[in-house]
Amino acid sequence: MDNNNVNLPPGFRFYPSDEDLVVHFLHRKAALLPCHPDVIPDLELYPYDPWELDGKALAEGKRWYFYSRRTQHRNTKNGYWTTVGIEEPVLTSSQHRVGLKNYLEFYFGEAPAGLKTNWIMEEFRLSDSSASSSSRSSSKTRKHKKDYSKWVVCRVYERNCDDDDGGAAELSCLDEVFLSLDDLDEISLPN
Repeated sequence: MDNNNVNLPPGFRFYPSDEDLVVHFLHRKAALLPCHPDVIPDLELYPYDPWELDGKALAEGKRWYFYSRRTQHRNTKNGYWTTVGIEEPVLTSSQHRVGLKNYLEFYFGEAPAGLKTNWIMEEFRLSDSSASSSSRSSSKTRKHKKDYSKWVVCRVYERNCDDDDGGAAELSCLDEVFLSLDDLDEISLPN
């Protein structure tokens, strides 16, 4: 998707809440309903490292948004995503649970010995009750029900750490990797 071709009004800023992402975007996607404006692209995440999302996902500032299929395979070319913590409920303003949110962290290298980075992904999915109501509200046949619940919407960003070290700048993942290449004698490569 080329974000420059999206026909949006001047001054448009995409800054959705968790509820907005689940109710107004993901629910409509799962129910095969149109979403106007249709700005979030479908993207198979796992071939891409997080720094490669620019130009492929919807960018708003330093955050990237996209739909993807829910999968357990979370390896990329240079690393892997791993779940952190527990699923959090996504609630409406009237305290109804409409979805679930997972946090994932990106590690550079091979599991389980990868180097933790500052890249975070928030993965939103419909709660089971929302997914079943989406499939009932769709005009498609019942055989596609499982397909609807496989969609997730993701928000990816690079976390900025607090300046606990007296104002020194935090190194990005790539900076840390390139700086570690200074000591090539200490690196053991697999055979």
